[in-house]
Amino acid sequence: MNNTIKLAVASALLATASSASAAGGIVAGDWTLDIGGIVNAYYTSTKHTGAAATDANGGLTAAENEGGAPKLANITTGLLPNYLTVSGKTRQNDLDVTFLISMQPGSSTNGAAQGGQGLETRQQFLTFGDASWGSIKLGKDLGIFASDAILNDMTLLGVGSASGNRVGSTTSLGRIGTGYIYADWKNQVSYTSANFNGFSFTAGVTQAWNQTAVNGGKASTQMGGNQPAFEGKASYAFAGDVSGKVWASGITQEVQGVVGLATKARAEAFDIGANVNAAGFGLTGYYFNGKGIGHQAQMFGGLDNLGNERDSDGYYAQATYALPGVGTKLGVSYGQSNLDMNAAESLTQGDLKSKMLTVGVYHPLTKHLNLVAEYSEVKDSEAGYTVSTTTAGDDVGKATSKQKIISLGAILFF
Repeated sequence: MNNTIKLAVASALLATASSASAAGGIVAGDWTLDIGGIVNAYYTSTKHTGAAATDANGGLTAAENEGGAPKLANITTGLLPNYLTVSGKTRQNDLDVTFLISMQPGSSTNGAAQGGQGLETRQQFLTFGDASWGSIKLGKDLGIFASDAILNDMTLLGVGSASGNRVGSTTSLGRIGTGYIYADWKNQVSYTSANFNGFSFTAGVTQAWNQTAVNGGKASTQMGGNQPAFEGKASYAFAGDVSGKVWASGITQEVQGVVGLATKARAEAFDIGANVNAAGFGLTGYYFNGKGIGHQAQMFGGLDNLGNERDSDGYYAQATYALPGVGTKLGVSYGQSNLDMNAAESLTQGDLKSKMLTVGVYHPLTKHLNLVAEYSEVKDSEAGYTVSTTTAGDDVGKATSKQKIISLGAILFF
């Protein structure tokens, strides 16, 4: 993607103080106000084969299809929802003060007289600080852990995994659950340091998640404990003929196990990644490792029915090339996320592996409008054991569900 589009994506997702400092704007007293947003739509065709995904591990299993339909054709939004953002900035008492409020209207329906399906409100926050010492953020914004994983995902401009095309939802899944855990949108109090010649860090407390998942047919709830979640990230950005960024982030949160059990556990994860760009080529590599946090949405399937943490990990690798003169970006990426069952549950369900290969073409038709074409193959496999009528622990191999997804559409930034 060209620099204009990439900056627009970063602004829409991160919406830090810099996004409220865009050139231009409306002067209103001491404030400079700005408005921006995203509009996108894609035609998606999905072919589903293999065993039906049971989602027994509490995940957002990518190979689900509505009603088990073998083929689906839908017109939906992509990984980025439609966006409307209002921001403002001012300089008072030697402080840069900003605010941002955004709305994400639903636009995906598959039934008569339904209108738009839902409205998200992902961001409402303020910041204050100074370039000499950093800034403090209070409010709701993109989480700190795994934020760079989604920001560097090329399917951010497209669809990636459609997860049954998620009709009625405001977004697709991109590579969430097939290479990284979703950073999500979290209430937080965080501090971002000044920029020290390319190095910076962010540390904060965020709202602890409560999540309910169905594991082996039993409902279990992982509840936030008496503490918030703690998240942090450090990164180093460099420019020149070779530009890019390296980063590492982490999260830890106390959780309770199954309802009715007086167990406590800890969900935690770390990641590391790098993005390097030179002469039109771009390479991204990423890896995460967690315990008790799940492998797709945070806390989904992170604990078993006894409140014990499950291990998870994943990775993705991505290569892109921008054609000289026209700016068209060609890209290919592959990733996998894994959720490991504990010994106590290995007789009823097995480790879950979710993989995706994506090939994409992203063409900047204008400075603000991109045309997108993607092809993705998603495979979920659950390899483990079942209880036989004669012998417990008979190996039944893998239950595999597959998707082949074609996406065509456009995304506009303003």
